[in-house]
Amino acid sequence: MKKSNNNRRSAKKLPAGERLKKDLHRNWQLYLLLIPGIVSLILFKLGPLGGMVIAFEDFSAFKGIFGSEWVGLEHFIQMFQDPYMLKLISNTVILAILSVVCVFPIPVLFSLFLNEVKWKKIRNSVQSMSFLPYFISAAVMVSIMYTILSPSSGIVNVLINKLGGEPVNFMAKPEWFRPIYVFLQIWQTFGYTAIIYIAAIAGIDPALYEAAEVDGANRWQKMWHVTLPGISTSVITMLIINIGNIFTVDTDRILLMYNASNASTADVIQTYVYRIAFESPGFPNYSYGTAVNLVKSILAFALVIIANKLADKYAETRLF
Repeated sequence: MKKSNNNRRSAKKLPAGERLKKDLHRNWQLYLLLIPGIVSLILFKLGPLGGMVIAFEDFSAFKGIFGSEWVGLEHFIQMFQDPYMLKLISNTVILAILSVVCVFPIPVLFSLFLNEVKWKKIRNSVQSMSFLPYFISAAVMVSIMYTILSPSSGIVNVLINKLGGEPVNFMAKPEWFRPIYVFLQIWQTFGYTAIIYIAAIAGIDPALYEAAEVDGANRWQKMWHVTLPGISTSVITMLIINIGNIFTVDTDRILLMYNASNASTADVIQTYVYRIAFESPGFPNYSYGTAVNLVKSILAFALVIIANKLADKYAETRLF
């Protein structure tokens, strides 16, 4: 015991540089494994951040970042003066809030109820089938939805016809865009996201269930007083991440569902940036698109900070 204490004291007395050198020598294999991840982080995450400077330039692909004219905050002023921007922000936030309110609770509830299934084979089969849609591309999922909701041959309109109603072109109705988008998001992501909560449930001490059973708790009470508190840290962490993504929607899915008829509800910040950057008449306006996206990222970062502060105040978890 005395030797170990002396070793700890001597380690603490070493300068930071010496401690790092000693640690590198002892664990060089682990640091070697870190190199691909660090290189990937620098090349594909940190490196591209330098490209954000084009938001302050009149960027030209021919002149490059260093040769383009510096315009300062001109693109940001143009963005805040654009009356259509309020509509884009409104559409984006509504879709994101619907995702948090409607999509976020489904995996939590699914994992809670799946945990109550006692037959292991059935539980494993249901879990496997639930996350399979996650690996299907957005294009295929939207194509399936187009087929199901087809005004001429879709099963939904066939049922409407048999009940005496008129066929509805759901994919062209602005009021149906958001419900269909949310349904597709639930269908594609709930099973995969539930894996996080199922793993958290597996880590709950079985003695807690036994104690609750001794106290006379039924299955609902054990779920409410043992299982749910046991996964509360995971739930709050995922909620913070979802709030941070409140200005982020599935652009691929929206572009596949987007048409002139539903543009009033389907047009969001990301589709607007896509049009500005890649579909502009003449040369694409990369600078303006970057400025819009930069403001969106700053707002999302601020929301993450606020959500993290609230989680730190009201729960036992925080991200940083």
